[in-house]
Amino acid sequence: MAVTPRVLIVYYSSTGTTYRMAKEVEAGAREARAEVRLRRVAELAPPEAVEKNPVWKAHLEATRQIPLAGHDDLEWADAYVFGTPSRYGNVASQLKQYLDSTGPLWGQGKLANKVAAGLTTASNPHGGQEATLLALYNVLYHWGCLIVGPGYTDPAVFAAGGNPYGVSFTANGGEPPLSDEARQACRYLGRRVVTVARWVLAGRQALER
Repeated sequence: MAVTPRVLIVYYSSTGTTYRMAKEVEAGAREARAEVRLRRVAELAPPEAVEKNPVWKAHLEATRQIPLAGHDDLEWADAYVFGTPSRYGNVASQLKQYLDSTGPLWGQGKLANKVAAGLTTASNPHGGQEATLLALYNVLYHWGCLIVGPGYTDPAVFAAGGNPYGVSFTANGGEPPLSDEARQACRYLGRRVVTVARWVLAGRQALER
């Protein structure tokens, strides 16, 4: 019987690019026949900062219906994909706050042995994409996750810029639509995470028989 992995996608997006990438990863995971939850993290920026940026405000209003990520989502999932814009080569504070709140789960070993990957955006090609993914993975190593980067395992990775650590996109000049190459790389990452999670779950089940 085929194993159906449960994939949790958690993201932070101020003006929409990371959100659109997360949606493409969701589509790829569903194509691979996973059960998927898409969750956002809470906005921590002061309302006056959001009000000054019409695109930021519009995106926040448009995505309020997406549930906020909870600890129960982390327990539920077999695999994680986290998305964040690059902030000085690091994880956005909104996502980091959520990750920092998981100590009790970590202490109980409930985050270990899950497949995990990441995606990120920045405003220029050298704006910290790779550093951001590596910083994100520091948390996941502490959790005991099995990091599944795209590597150079599919032509979609090369077409989107060749980032082996995770999918990244350069939102140069504001918030442009995702390129078709980025969309395909995101979908591939979703499928790859599901595939590896399915291998892990099937192997575990076989050992437990």
